[in-house]
Amino acid sequence: MADARALEQLDAVADAAQPSQRGLWSDALRRLLRNRLAMVGLIVLASVAILAVLGNYIDFIQRESPSFQDYEVRRADPSWDHFFGTDQLGRDQWARVLQGLLISLQVGLGVAGVVLVIGMLIGGIAALGGRLLDNVMMRITDLAYAFPDLLFIILLRGALEGWDGVPVVGNPVIQLIVAISFVGWVTIARLVRGQMLSLKAQDYVLAAESMGASRFRIVFQHMLPNTLGPVIVAAVFVIPLAIFAEAVLSFIGFGIEAPTASLGGLVSTGYDEIRVHTWMVISPALAIALLMLCFTFIGDGLRDALDPRGH
Repeated sequence: MADARALEQLDAVADAAQPSQRGLWSDALRRLLRNRLAMVGLIVLASVAILAVLGNYIDFIQRESPSFQDYEVRRADPSWDHFFGTDQLGRDQWARVLQGLLISLQVGLGVAGVVLVIGMLIGGIAALGGRLLDNVMMRITDLAYAFPDLLFIILLRGALEGWDGVPVVGNPVIQLIVAISFVGWVTIARLVRGQMLSLKAQDYVLAAESMGASRFRIVFQHMLPNTLGPVIVAAVFVIPLAIFAEAVLSFIGFGIEAPTASLGGLVSTGYDEIRVHTWMVISPALAIALLMLCFTFIGDGLRDALDPRGH
C-alpha cells in the first residue's frame, strides 16, 4: 500500500513537472486554427476527399464510369459534358481523376498508418531494449536507409505480385502501401528513438524507475504522451511523399495498372500527346500537386502548433 501510494504521489509530481497534456493539445488546436495556410489546406483537402469518396457512389458527381469508353468523343476538349475532357479511348477525365484521387488518398493515409506503427515499435524497442538491442535495431535501420528507395519499392512490389499468377497480396493498392511502407518507416523510427532516449534522462522518469514503477507504466503514462507531438507531424509529412511515390510508380508502369485510373498513370497516358492535348496531363498533374500542397500546409501548421518555440 505504501509503495502504491508513493507511486501515485510520484505520478502527481511528474504530471506537475510535465506540461499538461490536455492544455498542450488544446493550445496546439487553437494555434492550428489560427494558421491560415493550414486551415486552407485542411478545407481544400476535405473537399477533395469528399468528392473522391462520394464520386464512387453518386453518379451526379462522377457523371460517367471511369472505364466507360465512348469512341465518338475521343480526345474531346474540356466542356460542360466533360469537365477535364476525354482521353484517347473516350473515357471521361473528370471521373478518372476522381478515381485517381481516391487511390492516392488511400495509399497516402495507409502508408502513414503503417509507417507510424512500424516506426514507433522499432524506435521504442531500440530506445528501451538495452544497448545490444539498440545497436541491432539501428543497424537494421541504417541498412533500410542506405538501400535505394525506388528500387526497393519496385522489388517488393514485384515480390507481392507473386509468381505463376498467384499473388502474395491480391489488392494492388495494398501492395503499394506495403511496399512503400517498408522504406518509409526509417525517419519515424529514428525520431521515436531520439525522443525516448531524451525522456529516459528526465528526472521524473528516473524517479519513477527508482520507486519501482513498471516499464509499461513509465512508457505509456510518462514517455509516450510526450513523444506523440513530433511523431504525428512526421507521419503527416509521410503522406505527400507516399502520394508522390505512388504517382511515380504508376507513371513508370509499376504502380496501379489499367483499367483502374491513378494520377501517375493518367499523366503517363497523356504525356505522349502533351503538345496537342495538354489538358490530358494538366488535370492529373494539378491533382497530385494539390494533394501534396494540402498535406504540406497541414504538416507545417501542426509542427508550428505543437512546437511554437521551434520557429
